[in-house]
Amino acid sequence: MIEKKIFSLVASIIKFFIFYLFFLNAYADNLNKKYYHNEQGILSLIYHRFEENKYPSTNVRMDIFKQQVDIIYKYNLDFYNPINFEEEFNVPKIKKKILLTIDDGFSSFYNNAWPYLKEKKIPFILFVSTETVGNNGYMSWEEIKEIEKEDFVFLGNHSHSHEYLIDYNFTNFKKDIDRSINIFKKKIGYNPIFFSYPFGEYSLQQKNYITKNFKFAFGQQSGVIDLNKDRFELPRFPINEQYGKLDRFERIIQYLPLQNKSISPEDKFLKKSNNPPKMYIEFFNDQKNLDMISCYSNEGDGWDKTKIKLENTKLNIFFREKFKDRRGRINCSMNDTDGWRWLGIQFSID
Repeated sequence: MIEKKIFSLVASIIKFFIFYLFFLNAYADNLNKKYYHNEQGILSLIYHRFEENKYPSTNVRMDIFKQQVDIIYKYNLDFYNPINFEEEFNVPKIKKKILLTIDDGFSSFYNNAWPYLKEKKIPFILFVSTETVGNNGYMSWEEIKEIEKEDFVFLGNHSHSHEYLIDYNFTNFKKDIDRSINIFKKKIGYNPIFFSYPFGEYSLQQKNYITKNFKFAFGQQSGVIDLNKDRFELPRFPINEQYGKLDRFERIIQYLPLQNKSISPEDKFLKKSNNPPKMYIEFFNDQKNLDMISCYSNEGDGWDKTKIKLENTKLNIFFREKFKDRRGRINCSMNDTDGWRWLGIQFSID
């Protein structure tokens, strides 16, 4: 009996210190956040299919894609090589760069976009779901390893099944991620440091598990990566036939980051009890023109302007009604002296 009590006491002490260390790390991360006015950020774009015109919601035509690349060059913007991600993440980016990401590993990417990207040596991250590799319409492991040999190509993990993992209980979610990690290690010898959430959906519990196995994770909310962004909630602008029109594309690549200190709620998975959420965004003391921010969200029956109230550096957001779509979104923008700043947030709805 005495031994059990001693063991219980020791276990309690260990749990306390683990919690204390976690708190200190989180507190330190928050203290280290600092606003940099000259931060231009990394603007990440997400593509899926190329020349699969019967899938307009995930497809882009190659002639349009090449024109988009020309627009990037027109504005004297460089493509970002992900090899620098770890070293430069906490460093202000005084010159904006463009990061290409490709999700799913479709054969149409390998057959149509890859030859062009290889010729131009344009860096990118290819996110692969391990279950579909080698299936009809998807790249094989041989093709994946072929492109991975190039020093400007990086692989990312996109789960095993690419199912709606937000609907999984945590045990099944963990099994799916672990399976993808094991397959990557078996097929290419390592698990990538990059992860992208299928459909951009995740709960806080799922995100916390991803932090233990990866160094960076991407969602599907729009925005520009800056040194204050959460490493495991990195934004990307989706590009397809509907959202890839050249005039819109030209506006997007000029967006600047709308930096922030924190966003509440931290958990982006909403259940009936907290839909709509009580939400606020905390900015920095030395940020200018915060009173010029406007926000639009898709709760209720469609997109409309959202009521907001700025109190010092805290932007309180008052949603009109519950989110009805599977994915709730709010986009906040500000026409600053240097250009348009953009911050997008996505919620997953139970």
